[in-house]
Amino acid sequence: MAQKPKVDPHVGRLGYLQALVTEFQETQSQDAKEQVLANLANFAYDPSNYEYLRQLQVLDLFLDSLSEENEALVEFAIASHPPPPHPKHSSFLSMESLRGT
Repeated sequence: MAQKPKVDPHVGRLGYLQALVTEFQETQSQDAKEQVLANLANFAYDPSNYEYLRQLQVLDLFLDSLSEENEALVEFAIASHPPPPHPKHSSFLSMESLRGT
């Protein structure tokens, strides 16, 4: 089972998300990759995280994961795109959010 990323509690949400991205990129453990990608997918449901996820290029990480042989990674990458709760709201993967509008 993957351990929580070692993050200074004072770095805030951006630092925590950066630690998750770094762990995903550096770990050799498929279990750890699955858990980290699932966590990042959960963060993608919260609009307050969109800018952080954009800064960290998490969208690229999700898109790259779609071509993985590990089916769990593919499923978590797909799960990162929640349906918008209302037509006026955009999601992390919408064209508007990618343009920053």
